[in-house]
Amino acid sequence: MILVATISRPYCENSMRTRALWPLLLAMTPVVALADPAAEPAAPTGVWTGKGQLGLIASQGNTDAKSFNAAIDLTLSEAPWQHAFHLGGLYGENAGIASAERWDTLWQSNYDLTTSVYTFGALRYARDLFSGFEYQASGTLGAGYKLLDTKDVKLSAQLGVGYREERPQELVKDDAGAVTGRTLEPSNGEAILSAGVDYSQALSSTTALSDKLLVESGSDNTLITNALALTVKMSSRLALSLGYTLQDNTKPPPGLKSLDTTETVNLVFAF
Repeated sequence: MILVATISRPYCENSMRTRALWPLLLAMTPVVALADPAAEPAAPTGVWTGKGQLGLIASQGNTDAKSFNAAIDLTLSEAPWQHAFHLGGLYGENAGIASAERWDTLWQSNYDLTTSVYTFGALRYARDLFSGFEYQASGTLGAGYKLLDTKDVKLSAQLGVGYREERPQELVKDDAGAVTGRTLEPSNGEAILSAGVDYSQALSSTTALSDKLLVESGSDNTLITNALALTVKMSSRLALSLGYTLQDNTKPPPGLKSLDTTETVNLVFAF
């Protein structure tokens, strides 16, 4: 189990402060790598393992803002089955007015047909009060292929079909940009094509890079989500992690932006 303390900036498309930390962390990588040469132990089978994430940032004075995010990710490997569960939430507030409120959950089960080929079933639900969709829910079935599956590098791609239901909403804003009301539109459903790529690589015994991409494409809207993270292990229990996630609805309701991004700086505690 891993507990992560996170500093986050939700819905911020141009955060130069956080981006400036990427080259600093990359520069630290060879130094930190020498501190603890022990390799990460193999994940156990037949038991649930995972990580928890929790973060808070607050400022007072000339600027009164705060944001909070939390997430839990669990996996269970019991050949030929692999199960993965995710639950996450995000809340942001500026001058006492909510500016971000989102939570999402995902369940996926894989069944290995061979060492490289698997089938999968996935359920996803997201509720976001500022994206222009009150909720987006989908169920997909398909097949995947493990292009690389070594100790240090793992890369898999999957393709599936399914059904998605979503409910658009129009946001009413005042002159300052604060949301003062919401008008719900009728929910709609459509068949979708789903594609995903999952990549992870151990750059050294203490540094790892990961990226997860998911695309759900339908005739009314295409949803793209991507989560990138770089983790540098400082000891057997402590690590630093930088993360960048994006969510893109290609056809949001009128007056809303299609792209939302979140940048995080994480302190990881493993046990």
